[in-house]
Amino acid sequence: METKTLAENKMGVMPVPKLLMNMALPMIISMLVQALYNIVDSIYVSQVSESAVTALSLAFPVQNLQVGFAVGLGVGVNSLLSKSLGQKNQEAADRAAGNGILLELIAVVLFVLFGLFGVRRYFSMQSQVAETVESGIAYTRICCVFTMGMFLEILGERLLQATGRTMHSMVVQATGAIINIILDPIFIHGRFGIPAMGVAGAAVATVIGQWIGACLCIFFNLRYNSDIRFSWRFLKPKAGTVGPILAVGVPAIVMNAIGSVMNFGMNQILQSFQETATGVFGIYYKLQSFFFMPLFGMNSATISIIAYNYGAKKPDRIVRTLRWACGIAVGIMLAGLLAFQLAPDVLLGLFNPSEDFLAIGTSALRIISIHFPVAAFCIILGACFQALGNGIYSTIVSLCRQLFVLLPVAYLLSLTGDVHNVWWAFPVAEIASGFVMALLFTRIYRQKVKPLFDR
Repeated sequence: METKTLAENKMGVMPVPKLLMNMALPMIISMLVQALYNIVDSIYVSQVSESAVTALSLAFPVQNLQVGFAVGLGVGVNSLLSKSLGQKNQEAADRAAGNGILLELIAVVLFVLFGLFGVRRYFSMQSQVAETVESGIAYTRICCVFTMGMFLEILGERLLQATGRTMHSMVVQATGAIINIILDPIFIHGRFGIPAMGVAGAAVATVIGQWIGACLCIFFNLRYNSDIRFSWRFLKPKAGTVGPILAVGVPAIVMNAIGSVMNFGMNQILQSFQETATGVFGIYYKLQSFFFMPLFGMNSATISIIAYNYGAKKPDRIVRTLRWACGIAVGIMLAGLLAFQLAPDVLLGLFNPSEDFLAIGTSALRIISIHFPVAAFCIILGACFQALGNGIYSTIVSLCRQLFVLLPVAYLLSLTGDVHNVWWAFPVAEIASGFVMALLFTRIYRQKVKPLFDR
């Protein structure tokens, strides 16, 4: 019965355009809901004070690192699991899931310790404004100490995605985000007898949504994911399983860690002007997520499809998947470009902006969004690196974009004394990384995909 289930997996037989939309659309919808949560969360926080918005901006590198560990390990599990299913190796698929759970739990312990002992030092390094520091500490400590919900939710979603059950994954993400949106005003401003908690209330709403999503993931995987057998024996670490997971997962984690370093560095550069600029940077990231999050949903579906068909030795399906994914991704990012160019004042107006905030933010949105179409290609081609087990290539591209180019260029532009010039570092960095991406993609295609056509 298990052999039949594996042989009929839709990732190997369904027409590529239909398969891509079948797998990506639920994730795109759930990502849009997640992006909506990010925006609504910041809207409520902006009603507290501008310092509260800045506190969330300063907390973002830590949150990004949390997500990076969870998603990075999840991507490693996803890649190995999909490949194992394509090879009809049930034992390897089961062990990939079990060892993935163990690795995620180890990461949870690290963030809990940081939440208990490292948060105050982190915020004291970045701001001298008491309200900003205390709000950031309260928010980040809650998110770190109760982070297990997020890790379990993300890994559970990846297991569902890797086996083609993207509808269940959509339900998980959407449910967690909607609950978060509902609870935000209750805990932030105080409702139904619950005292107003300010920024800390946003963190409470966040972790409750994550834990509910985690519970749903556990239920869906145990009840409906017949492609994976869950057993305590699969938790025992095995070098042949942990190695491939980390080979793909660690570069993905490093990429997100690089993103956290970039955000930290940009915050320091912008703080040299005024805290308002730092708040603008944080709001930009919330707004751009409405377009990048669906792109990441497309990226996740692309990874699963390519990994499965690489294991099944079907190169024509790999190529068609990349072509369709790139086309859809560019369309999404062109919509983002238009929105940021034509209506930046409308978007920023959602966050109770001051006059300075609106002026700096309008300039930021229009300049940074120039790189959106190039980013679409880079993200989708990066999925190919992860799916084929060469996650280090994604790390190289990310290093070029965010550390070797973005931060140095942003710093040099900051020396002009005009904060508006700093935003040009983003298009410059994306174009530079695009050239590196093209070179590495050509290399991996020739090494791993092209030879499959000759068999």
